[in-house]
Amino acid sequence: MTSDDDEQYQKSLKVFQNQNIFIADTVILGTEWVLRFAYKFKSVEICQAFRKVFGLPNMYLTNERLMLQVIE
Repeated sequence: MTSDDDEQYQKSLKVFQNQNIFIADTVILGTEWVLRFAYKFKSVEICQAFRKVFGLPNMYLTNERLMLQVIE
């Protein structure tokens, strides 16, 4: 989401393009916290990023409907 480390970004891009991915609620919460406090993302930017990730066809969440409501 931040592309701050190109090597890690390229590796994660391959994973997101080629594998099914499950993201637990706790990981989403932790990611939001880091983006907000460490990277100074605004709430709208975080929600936009999550919408993109959650919209991937190979993405699985514990409760997709709830997460989509939360980011609205």
